[in-house]
Amino acid sequence: MTSGETARGPQSSFVTTLVNAAVVGAEDKLARDTVVLDMRGLVDSFDALVLTSGRNDRQVRAIAEEVERLVDQALGVKPLRVEGRESAQWIALDYGDVIVHVFDEESREYYDLEHLWNTAPAMRGEPIV
Repeated sequence: MTSGETARGPQSSFVTTLVNAAVVGAEDKLARDTVVLDMRGLVDSFDALVLTSGRNDRQVRAIAEEVERLVDQALGVKPLRVEGRESAQWIALDYGDVIVHVFDEESREYYDLEHLWNTAPAMRGEPIV
């Protein structure tokens, strides 16, 4: 496959860059079990979900802040919406084509988005090349 291409066809360079920045940001802050779900063909409103976890509210906030910083650095964009920053049990960063979910471990297990979207192709812990 060529750069920016997945099993479901070419990914836009914006989405690829954003997903890669989010994965690197999560990993830089020692996030756990980062997974990227390719949502193309399943929903029309966005192309990818990035799911990752922190061990506590402080780490969840740090991961979300690093993702925001790296996405801004790579693309010059801010999230359209951010939800959950106050409690930091589940922070959602909505970038339109990509939604980044940063969970504490308990919330991630409870909401189990991987199971909800189990038909989506998943890439674990690695940027899209």
